[in-house]
Amino acid sequence: MTREIDRAVDLLRAGGLVAFPTETVYGLGANASDPSAVRRIFAAKGRPADHPLIVHLGSHQQIEHWAREIPPAAYTLGQHFWPGPLTLILKRATHVLDEVTGGQDSVGLRIPSHPVAQALLRTFEGGIAGPSANRFGRISPTTAAHVRAEMGDRVDLILEGGACEVGIESTIVDLTGSQPVLLRPGHISVPRIESLLGIPVGAPGTDSPRASGTLAAHYAPSKPLYLASSGELRSIVERESMRGKVGVLAFQDDPVLPRVIWRQTPLSNDAYAHLLYAALRELDASDAHSIVVETPPAMPEWLGVRDRLMRSAVGSVRE
Repeated sequence: MTREIDRAVDLLRAGGLVAFPTETVYGLGANASDPSAVRRIFAAKGRPADHPLIVHLGSHQQIEHWAREIPPAAYTLGQHFWPGPLTLILKRATHVLDEVTGGQDSVGLRIPSHPVAQALLRTFEGGIAGPSANRFGRISPTTAAHVRAEMGDRVDLILEGGACEVGIESTIVDLTGSQPVLLRPGHISVPRIESLLGIPVGAPGTDSPRASGTLAAHYAPSKPLYLASSGELRSIVERESMRGKVGVLAFQDDPVLPRVIWRQTPLSNDAYAHLLYAALRELDASDAHSIVVETPPAMPEWLGVRDRLMRSAVGSVRE
């Protein structure tokens, strides 16, 4: 792996794109200080130019190179959750590229915990801009095979790191104002953050910074995805199966219905998040014409999973 890391670093320094594993999803990495390289990310993904990127760092000491006016809450959260699946939105340092921030006065920073990402960042010794390594708005990749299937030769190198442990993108907290604000839920829940800081975390407003993965439609398969409550799941599956084969993700046991690909999901929110994108990709690649997902519980620990499913769904969302 050392040879592959060295090759990846050489490519990054030359303006290349390197897909790398994190504990959340695989990222599409470029040198965050190279405007041409960062623009390659947007071209490869088909990503809007005003949609900001997250900068991945290798150590806590680097935060002061990328941000200014860093509040105490940033150090508190960073010491507790980094390396890990938390992104902090801070006021950008003056040298940070507009290509990275989407022209905003803020920047998203994160220290990932995956050992391959850690080795890459320590060797590179700089910031790596790294959105998910997939086409914009589609299902994020949680294996190197997912990246190869979707991005192909748009990436100069894909670092292998196995299946991502967490499986959904990082929690994003905005610390640019007087109160912490949750911009995107994830593995690290709001109650954990509030307990650590001793103050409430607010909801985003019209003046909140734009952040990765917060558009109304995102994380979507190419086929229509419908959410259904436990009580209405079977009727919706039967309705969809009248039109052709249907893929299902559900907590319930498989009732062995005709023209249905049934995948039973775990009851643990962590285990569910770990398999979610891989399961959606499997059903999206099948001969099903649509996907029906049983809506997860409306509980704080499920907020990240529910957020991803709500953004990927079409039609009526049934609770």
